[in-house]
Amino acid sequence: MVMVAVGVYARLMKHAEAALTCLAVDPAILLIVVGVLMFLLTFCGCIGSLRENICLLQTFSLCLTIVFLLQLAAGVLGFVFSDKARGKVSEIINNAIVHYRDDLDLQNLIDFGQKKFSCCGGISYKDWSQNMYFNCSEDNPSRERCSVPYSCCLPTPNQAVINTMCGQGMQALDYLEASKVIYTNGCIDKLVNWIHSNLFLLGGVALGLAIPQLVGILLSQILVNQIKDQIKLQLYNQQHRADPWY
Repeated sequence: MVMVAVGVYARLMKHAEAALTCLAVDPAILLIVVGVLMFLLTFCGCIGSLRENICLLQTFSLCLTIVFLLQLAAGVLGFVFSDKARGKVSEIINNAIVHYRDDLDLQNLIDFGQKKFSCCGGISYKDWSQNMYFNCSEDNPSRERCSVPYSCCLPTPNQAVINTMCGQGMQALDYLEASKVIYTNGCIDKLVNWIHSNLFLLGGVALGLAIPQLVGILLSQILVNQIKDQIKLQLYNQQHRADPWY
């Protein structure tokens, strides 16, 4: 419910026309959807166990099983079709670059990612020419023409105030000259390298998510079987109480 509330608040506080341009990667929508699904799923499990309702418990168990299988399938498909997954990630990043100035949440997310992974753009820093504000074409009237976001800039020691114009004109420079001021490597390669170097960590996180789901499935099925046994016992007792020879 907290996730839904935060998502609704973030959605209402944003400009609707800007949010609609990049709905697929809107963090507010993601929070709302995940929050609603989690609420419905946990509601079935909680009320089903308190009221000993077999229908709700089986719904809870079935949904958990589906979520677990979807996570497993996503992991296997991502590993087997890693090239296609890389292409999809590249498409998402390029789309995010296009809408960088249209959505504040998306802008903050991209800036965080570029600073975190010390990268700029998708494949290289010149990918920012896809954005209408940073485009290098001669007829672009933007003051940010041929620039890159400040999050691409190399950190300056003891900098008290962030220079948001540090990426001015960087796309017009060649690779060596630009590398003195900004990160020139793209975020896709950086992200892939980070995943490869943190496979054990990601595996631990996946296992940490899978174990509670499997435990929830197991316990719900045990409870369903116990409820069914109790029902059978009650029916057996009622039949024998009705028997005059009992």
